[in-house]
Amino acid sequence: MAKIRLVIVDDHQMFLDGISNVLSKQDDMEILKVVDNANEALHFLKDTIPDLLITDISMPEMNGLEFVKIVKQQYPDVKILVVSMFQQIQSFKGIDGYLLKETGFDELIKAIYQIVVDDKPYFYSDYKASNQELDFNKKIITRREKEIIQLIARELTTDQIADTLFISKHTVETHKKNIFLKLQVNSVVGLMKKALYFGYVS
Repeated sequence: MAKIRLVIVDDHQMFLDGISNVLSKQDDMEILKVVDNANEALHFLKDTIPDLLITDISMPEMNGLEFVKIVKQQYPDVKILVVSMFQQIQSFKGIDGYLLKETGFDELIKAIYQIVVDDKPYFYSDYKASNQELDFNKKIITRREKEIIQLIARELTTDQIADTLFISKHTVETHKKNIFLKLQVNSVVGLMKKALYFGYVS
């Protein structure tokens, strides 16, 4: 039987080291690439297609939701297992599994076999599919909006954000309305939860 070929994407080095150490000891698994950002992973996928892509959601530059969407569009046959510290708060089209980072390695290995060998999806026991889905092709967070999210996370007021970015208070308020609409939230608490989830703040 051919080895299960894996690509792992996560911006937390400790997690990368741990999962790589465990999976590299599996005789029937081969780690093709371990990277800490989605852009590098996409570059690698141009030349090499794995059996399974294991990725986080909260990452800098390009978050995991955008990453998953691009991979599925460009490489529809690649199976994707999301491993995140967050319980499912966003729906995903086309992923083959979802685990929490607190999951033990035994269950991770079980999930890999079930997804790749048995060709069946694997989701953690309390996973609930959300009816929310963000369309990042139409509603991508801009660089300026990301800056404002990060300043909100630092508990700056609207006036302080305006002064920091050298823009008007009205412009800040407009950006905030757009951010809330795009991320489908109605409170700062909800915004921070989604912002952490998508890697806009850490």
